[in-house]
Amino acid sequence: MLYVWDIEEIISSTLEELKLDISYEINNKLPAPMSYNVSTNTLKFNYLQINGYIANINFKIKQSDEECVRLILYRQLGYYLDFRKNKHDLRTIHYGGDEEKAQLLSQIERNAWEYGRTLVPEKLLISYDKVREIDKMLIKNY
Repeated sequence: MLYVWDIEEIISSTLEELKLDISYEINNKLPAPMSYNVSTNTLKFNYLQINGYIANINFKIKQSDEECVRLILYRQLGYYLDFRKNKHDLRTIHYGGDEEKAQLLSQIERNAWEYGRTLVPEKLLISYDKVREIDKMLIKNY
């Protein structure tokens, strides 16, 4: 099990290595392992959710807990890169029709995975792709 300070160290060292200026904070009420908020340029993480997520994926990808956190982080950094490169009209999420919302959210999600993949070290690419597939199955089960 990873503790808060372990996760903070992984996030901090990864952001420093990638030279990204993004804030991060713990949020134990977050319903997901990690999320990126474009408005505040902040990564939030819930260490209990992260540990639960790792338990769900690690038996299939066989990586250390630390590498699993990095895989989760790379995807969130994909959101950061997507919002920097694409100016999505986020008003659609609040005011658009259901089909329009779903289309935009689907595009943002695809972009996050793809942009995040550009940050993944070669040795973790296969695991990142497996996590993407596992994540699709976990979402369907909810």
